[in-house]
Amino acid sequence: MALIVHKYGGTSMGSTDRIRNVAKRVAKWARAGHQMVVVPSAMSGETNRLLGLAKELSPAGASTPELMRELDMIAATGEQVSVGLLAIALQAEGLEAVSYTGWQVPVQTDSSHTKARIESIDDARVRADLAAGKVVVIAGFQGVDEEQNITTLGRGGSDTSAVAIAAAMKADECLIYTDVDGVYTTDPRIVPEARRLHTISFEEMLEMASLGSKILQIRSVEFAGKYRVPLRVLSSFTPWDIDINEEAKSGTLISFEEDEKMEQAVVSGIAFNRDEAKVTLLGVPDKPGIAFQILGPVADANIDVDVIIQNVSQDGKTDFSFTVHRNDYARAIELLEKTVGPAVQAAKVLGDQRICKVSIVGIGMRSHVGVASKMFRALSEEGINIQMISTSEIKTSVVIDEKYMELAVRALHKAFDLDQDQAA
Repeated sequence: MALIVHKYGGTSMGSTDRIRNVAKRVAKWARAGHQMVVVPSAMSGETNRLLGLAKELSPAGASTPELMRELDMIAATGEQVSVGLLAIALQAEGLEAVSYTGWQVPVQTDSSHTKARIESIDDARVRADLAAGKVVVIAGFQGVDEEQNITTLGRGGSDTSAVAIAAAMKADECLIYTDVDGVYTTDPRIVPEARRLHTISFEEMLEMASLGSKILQIRSVEFAGKYRVPLRVLSSFTPWDIDINEEAKSGTLISFEEDEKMEQAVVSGIAFNRDEAKVTLLGVPDKPGIAFQILGPVADANIDVDVIIQNVSQDGKTDFSFTVHRNDYARAIELLEKTVGPAVQAAKVLGDQRICKVSIVGIGMRSHVGVASKMFRALSEEGINIQMISTSEIKTSVVIDEKYMELAVRALHKAFDLDQDQAA
């Protein structure tokens, strides 16, 4: 008997018919003798609907701690509905099932409302139910802080909940069911020749998630890596009665072992992110500590910074650029113009929301030279100008004009032969 965690996304829970199919799939695994914990998201579109209601009532531009607390209170109800509905559907299948919210487990988090981080999970109640033969359905995306305030984990937080629960309970495997049948070399909607990967290393998946791939939320991959949770991404739209052994080997396995086949692929995938914006401070003093003077207040404002570049000093002055999420762009510009810019004596603050980031990822990059130059040549041949470059051991990212994003992805996918099967 194995302990299995299933996670189902919003599209998988998008209607009562889809919830019935989820229940039938979970029941199949339970009847095969597995202990089952299920973590569903809110029904598709529900969280946006709830937060839209809040936006109608809240003052424009308000983001007080009190407001953020209430947003968590509102947003968490979407998952509460999902777990109740799924538990009812499982009971209709003849199974004993019980649902819990995050704070009933409890999933303990810090107090960063709308972006909370999981600190611990008490699995005693869940284990008791499993021992009694019940299927346990736990609301994803949410938890509770030490003051007993409801918290949420941010967009994609149900992935994080599922992997964290699997880690805490030392589950045999965590299956992430979504509306795609695995991890692809890039988005098939942009490159029809994109190929599903049978396996991908944890490091590659972490990079892909951090660089804009929407398949898994980055914090869920971090949890999987830290606690070595066996993780598989697969589709919830396959027939629910598919043979369980076939289903258990479908999708994409996120592996912790780098085998020889993986080493054959210099680049495994192309990631992209259009939710980027660039801000630049012109003419700041080139002196020790200037980067901290700029980025310290940005971090204090809870704004995540991605690609950073500082130009060569001329006459004791330099230009400093970095990218942020587009949702944080307005706050970042306001902070730089009103506070940071004057404090560091910047000559001017500039911004650009019409950018994107395109990245190549592959563990084979460690042992192959000329990968970056091949990337730059492919972009050059398409007339695409590179604004910023960021690298790590297994990835190279470029910031380019947003209008060239799809062209860049297609060109790079072709340049690195990603339409060719790994086994070839």
